[in-house]
Amino acid sequence: MTADEDISQNIAVNEIVKKVELAHQIKLFEISAPHIVSRVLPGHFVVVRAHETGERIPLTIADVRAEDGILVIIFQEVGKSTRQMGMMGEGDSFADVIGPLGKPSHIERFGTVVCIGGGVGIPPIFPITRALKQAGNRIISIIGARSKSLLILEDWMRPFSDELFITTDDGTYGRKGFVTDELTRLIREGSKVDRVIAIGPTVMMKAVSEATRPYGIKTVVSLNPIMVDGTGMCGACRVEVGGETKFACVDGPEFDGHQVNYELLLARQAIYLRQEKEAMELFQRGTRNGEGE
Repeated sequence: MTADEDISQNIAVNEIVKKVELAHQIKLFEISAPHIVSRVLPGHFVVVRAHETGERIPLTIADVRAEDGILVIIFQEVGKSTRQMGMMGEGDSFADVIGPLGKPSHIERFGTVVCIGGGVGIPPIFPITRALKQAGNRIISIIGARSKSLLILEDWMRPFSDELFITTDDGTYGRKGFVTDELTRLIREGSKVDRVIAIGPTVMMKAVSEATRPYGIKTVVSLNPIMVDGTGMCGACRVEVGGETKFACVDGPEFDGHQVNYELLLARQAIYLRQEKEAMELFQRGTRNGEGE
């Protein structure tokens, strides 16, 4: 038995083997998940639970190292559960890591593909971008964030992009503006675009879909509705696509961006905002008072 093999056998399943803070409240975890990584394809996601009484959180997979059994997830601390996750460290283990879930991305040689990632939509667009490049496509990548300090994974995206454009809302890096500004500029300047794939905030994906609609450019978005079990049983992640009800967890998460009812999706995402705010306030008070969970 080699030293490496001995070390790997001492790592528990679902254990965090590496933690990196990519930006303020944006964390990268490398997790030991040999039961998952061999089956992961671009576009897949997992559902994680930090502890036995924790919330089930769906996270799109940023990368895998199948030879090491390592799953890479990247998330932003936006509520109580993700804040608790962010407090975990190397050596801690998740109660559950379930997957791979969802339908994988459709990868083939389309021609020129524009891959767009906004904020923490950049990690899930990365494996798709890489796979599309490896399939022989010409890749134009557009990534954006509110400011330079929040922009992540530029160094991951660049090697698989024939062209890479960066935007920030405040103009601190790249071009000032939104990812849709760059997309619209490319189209209007005559760039041949055969397909667009966009992942990010719902309002961003809606804007991208509206930008491509007049030109009839096939646009794919990855939806992030409220989700519980991740297997299609609970119905919490239902979305309307082309006038039909779909479940993002089993029918998606990727859908035709021109067919999505974004108004309904945004309304459903806002259902529990009050409860989420209250839970976060209680958690913060408990943390300040040393009460833990």
